[in-house]
Amino acid sequence: IPMTDITPSVWLRAIEPEDLDLIYQLENDITLWDVSGTSVHYSRNVISDFIARFTGDIYTDKQARMIAENQFGEPVAIADIVDFNPHNRRAELGVVVLPLSRGAGYGRAVVERLVDYARDTLHLHQLYVYVSEDNRASLNLFRSVGFQETGRLKSWIFNGTGYKDVLLLQLFL
Repeated sequence: IPMTDITPSVWLRAIEPEDLDLIYQLENDITLWDVSGTSVHYSRNVISDFIARFTGDIYTDKQARMIAENQFGEPVAIADIVDFNPHNRRAELGVVVLPLSRGAGYGRAVVERLVDYARDTLHLHQLYVYVSEDNRASLNLFRSVGFQETGRLKSWIFNGTGYKDVLLLQLFL
């Protein structure tokens, strides 16, 4: 799907048991492990248990994990709000755009929806992301929505052959 000047429409919804295969595929995609902090494979059973135990209450779970769908009801990304801290009114964002949906503006659309939700519903003061210094697509995405670099974590990620710095970007709402 070619990139256009128009941001596509997306809707966020709760994770359903029917999303098991999609989540299983992404969680076990080793090309994403550098950005997710994952270093082990997850079984379908573990993911199924996570979905079943997830209350959907961000104050209980301290996180919200959602599926982003396009105007046709097709999943285009997985969106996370994690490390939710209601006292300090902040949370970390995470977005993984599905491979076939990349380059079409869905990442920006999802982040904009998450920002709206964090500001208007959760009444957060700030959002933050950690992005590897060489992940140009993610850096461009978050900067385009207003996130600003506020820190650098030296040698933070080991990719099997060497260490990479990670940038901390924040958005104050």
